[in-house]
Parts: sequence; structure tokens; C-alpha cells
Amino acid sequence: MTDAMLIKTAEDLFGSLCDPQALQGAEDTGWAAPMWATVAETGLPWIGVPEESGGQGGTIGDALAVLRVAGTHCVPLPLAETRLAGRLLAGSGVAVPPGPLTVVPGRPEDTLCLDDGRLYGTAHRVPWARSAEWIVALLQDEGAWNIVAVKPEAGRLTPMTDLAGEPRDMVSFEGATPEVAALSAATARTLLFEGALTRAVLMAGALQRVCELTVAYTGERVQFGRPIARFQAVQQHVVTVMEETAAVGLAASAAARAAGRGDARFETAAAKLLANQAVHTAVRAAHQAHGAMGVTQEYPLHHATRRLRAWRCEYGDERVWSAFLGRAAQDLGADGLYPLITAGSSLLRA
Repeated sequence: MTDAMLIKTAEDLFGSLCDPQALQGAEDTGWAAPMWATVAETGLPWIGVPEESGGQGGTIGDALAVLRVAGTHCVPLPLAETRLAGRLLAGSGVAVPPGPLTVVPGRPEDTLCLDDGRLYGTAHRVPWARSAEWIVALLQDEGAWNIVAVKPEAGRLTPMTDLAGEPRDMVSFEGATPEVAALSAATARTLLFEGALTRAVLMAGALQRVCELTVAYTGERVQFGRPIARFQAVQQHVVTVMEETAAVGLAASAAARAAGRGDARFETAAAKLLANQAVHTAVRAAHQAHGAMGVTQEYPLHHATRRLRAWRCEYGDERVWSAFLGRAAQDLGADGLYPLITAGSSLLRA
């Protein structure tokens, strides 16, 4: 069970820090250093990372619950990346360094490789690379998996951003000397799925924010002498947002619970696919319900909807997760699908 005090702490902290002005300032500068310092003092970025490795301890459910709150408040910090990098380092027996961390998500165009202990090649769209203390990547060499950790200044960084204005930098290396540790194949396989799970819970939180804003605005905005929420066309938009928010929230919660029990690949794939699909309908409906107000710089809706569109493309789009679920269904056959859906992901274990 998730620690209620932990969630209350995250709610209060993120709520006090992430007003629209602070979010816009972080987007303008590319890094909210004072905000990071405040959040880091609480230890929230390292929840779910073992204490013996330098983390704060706690369960994976605690960590995902904090990320969901972060998604609701559109926190412009590498919370998911620091936690994931910490778990990968801890899984390889490496002490987790202090400070913000990031992970190379692993894209088809990446060319990173190790040659005689030195790092060469380019990593694309690395979250928060310009502000991270260390960049962590998984590399395969002759069938063996290694985890490498390198300082951003050891490479050449090209600043880039995503749709939400958050850093997604390109980093190139020409013979940098990283920290290298061996990693089991099972741990290496977690990157895509754990990354996707972090995005699913962040998206669930952001959808909750979109839903709250939409319900509040349509209830307060008066047109022709009555709130626009009483017009049927607007009600349809509001209901669409609420339906998508509820579906993604339930899927993310189920995936988080499954991750706490063990293998959560099926639930993660389903949650990320549902979240990706919800972006199209929920974001459109929310902006239609808001009208022109929804696209103004001062109104907070765009902070959530732009993040949703950006996160949809990370750690697998609809095609990736539809294909995964389709292959799983094909492998199991009709007789295997029902127990899989009702009993969780145990039948998908390697």
C-alpha cells in the first residue's frame, strides 16, 4: 500500500512550487535549479531506489505514486529519469551518485558503442542531459549488457526541446571514458518497460489535471446567461475527458500494482497504449470545451496538454505497444488470453 504521508508531502510540495509562472520560467530557462534543490531536500527523486545504494528506499508503488502527483502538477524536473537511472545503477551494484540523473531512452537512430572501454557515438533526445550530473545508458556488446555512466561535459551537447519545452538533448561522444558495469539481461530488459510505466503514470496525472481544469472552467464560464457546462455539446466534451481520464488512471494503477508484485509487462503495455490513445481524444475535447482560452499563454491547460503529446512519443508509441500486445495474444492463443487478462502478467514471464 502506498504511503499516504508520502503522497501528501508530494501534493503539498509540488502544489506550492509549480504555479503557472514557475512552469513558464522553467520552460524559458531550461532548468529550474531552485525547484530541484527544494525537491531534492525531501528525497523524492530517489524514492524506490534502495537505501544501501544511495537511494531513499520505499516501494516501486511509492515511486510511481509520486510520479503520478508530479504529472498532475506538470513538475518540470527529471524525477522519472533520476529514479530510473538510480534503479539501473543499483541493479548493477553501482552506488547512486547525488544530483539529477538521466537515462538514454534508446532510439533507433542512436549510435552509442563501447570500444576498448571508451564511449563513442550519439544519443538522441536525452531528457534533461544539459542539467544532469550523470548520463546513464545501456549498451550491448557481443551479447553482454553493460551499464555506462558518463558526465555530460565529456561529450558534445546539442540543446533540443520537446513539445512541452522540456530539454531533450542530443549528446555525442568521441572517446569519453565512462564508468562501466556489467548488467544482467533481465535487468537490461526493464528499461523500455519501466520507462513506459513512468510515462503512463505521468500521463495519468496530467490527464487528471486536464480533467480538473475542464470541469472547473465549463462550470464557471457563463454564456447566454448560464454556465456552458449546461450545453449538451460542451457536456459531450467534458464527458469524453472524464472517460479517458478514468480509463487511463485505472490502467496506470493496475500496472503500478502489478509492478509491485513482479513482472508487469502486459499491464505496462496496456497502460501505455491506453494513455497514448487517450491523448488524441482527451486533449482535443478539453481544448474544444475551453475554446480560445485553452490556448492562451497565461491559462495553465497547455502545460498539461503539451506534456501529454510529448510523453506519448516516448518509450513506445501506439504501434510499438499494439504490436507487443498482439504478439502476446497470438502466442497465448484464445485459451490463454482469458487467464492472462484476469490473473495478471505471470503468463508473459520469460
